[in-house]
Amino acid sequence: MKVTMLMAMTLDGKIGKHPDHFPDWTGKADKKLFVELTRKAGVVIMGSKTFDTIGIPLPGRKNVILTRNRSRKSEWDNLLFTDASPKEIVSNLEKEGFAEAILAGGARINSLFAEDNLIDEIIVTISPKIFGTGMSLFSSELSLELELKEMKQSDRNLVFLKYNILKQAYLKD
Repeated sequence: MKVTMLMAMTLDGKIGKHPDHFPDWTGKADKKLFVELTRKAGVVIMGSKTFDTIGIPLPGRKNVILTRNRSRKSEWDNLLFTDASPKEIVSNLEKEGFAEAILAGGARINSLFAEDNLIDEIIVTISPKIFGTGMSLFSSELSLELELKEMKQSDRNLVFLKYNILKQAYLKD
């Protein structure tokens, strides 16, 4: 299964000012790309804090939400709360017939998937903003070697970058 990490970030590399920061700063073209790619894949994976900032499952695709809170239950058919490991999640999605998944953060969830060498591709939208402080793409120390596959300007101010991951190594403290 192909796992694509899809994130928007500021010019100074931040994906949000804080965990509850609503992603309304990324621009229309980024939102259009997000909808297009997540619908095409059919499944989006995110952490519970990222999901809680959105508040409802994204329609037209399966929403897999990683949480440590085992009591969280879904009232929607397309929403699954799970405390399974990233490897288990990918395996279960493959068994359900999915060939691709979009990893939509946040930083801790991105790190968990990277630590298990499960991210194949990273697509980043660079937004013309600077937060100064905030959350990075990952929350742990990693070593990733990337190959730039595509660079595209959208609108006047957004840049999309697509990378393949060549080699990744998790660095333990």
